[in-house]
Amino acid sequence: MPKPVVRDEARRRRRPTRQGTVLSEALIVDTALRLLREHGGGGLTARRLGLALGADPSTLYRYFAGMDDLTRAIGDELMGRALGSWAATGRWRDDLRALGLAVHAAYLAHPQAAVLTASRVTGRPREIAVDETILGILRGAGLPDEDAARIYHTFIDQSLAFAALDAGALALTEESRTADEGMWATTYARLPASSHPHIAATAPLLARRMPHSAYPGALEMLLDHTAARLRAVRAAGG
Repeated sequence: MPKPVVRDEARRRRRPTRQGTVLSEALIVDTALRLLREHGGGGLTARRLGLALGADPSTLYRYFAGMDDLTRAIGDELMGRALGSWAATGRWRDDLRALGLAVHAAYLAHPQAAVLTASRVTGRPREIAVDETILGILRGAGLPDEDAARIYHTFIDQSLAFAALDAGALALTEESRTADEGMWATTYARLPASSHPHIAATAPLLARRMPHSAYPGALEMLLDHTAARLRAVRAAGG
């Protein structure tokens, strides 16, 4: 059975590490983010984290139930950074757009962590705060609960799916990413119209668009749908 996680007050009574640093959950998460940036997902181990912190690897289990628990804490940290960079205006469309872009940006700032955590449900406070905020915006705009839940589901999954997709590209080596992006201007642009008329007709447009994230455009489509649904609800109610 896993060791029980030690309560906060018990952790604070622990002696400093060999480097003179007093461990905390926040410090461990920040260090894990650095290791992910430097070594990728495969480089995040209890042993490597312990070395980076100057602590015995077993000490980590006073703060987290295991490495999977730490992974959820990393995802929660990214959600917290997104919410911390966002400010409400009271205009539902502006607020949803800004929050979606903030979530996307927070994950892309740590591509390796995004690949590791975007598909996880953490159940932690900052993730819950983001979810509460999104639902509050939707319900506050006047959507019935069924619509609010459906659009929330689409909104958060869309944000995280694009974050994972775009982070995966950023996590590639520069050489691999450049080669992938170049395919649109080389392989696709050279396909003959006789066999691929639609690709040939749009090849220059694809070459300009495809190296960039489609998330802002997809987000606007969802916001357009939400606005249309709000108009329908108001019309039915009026």
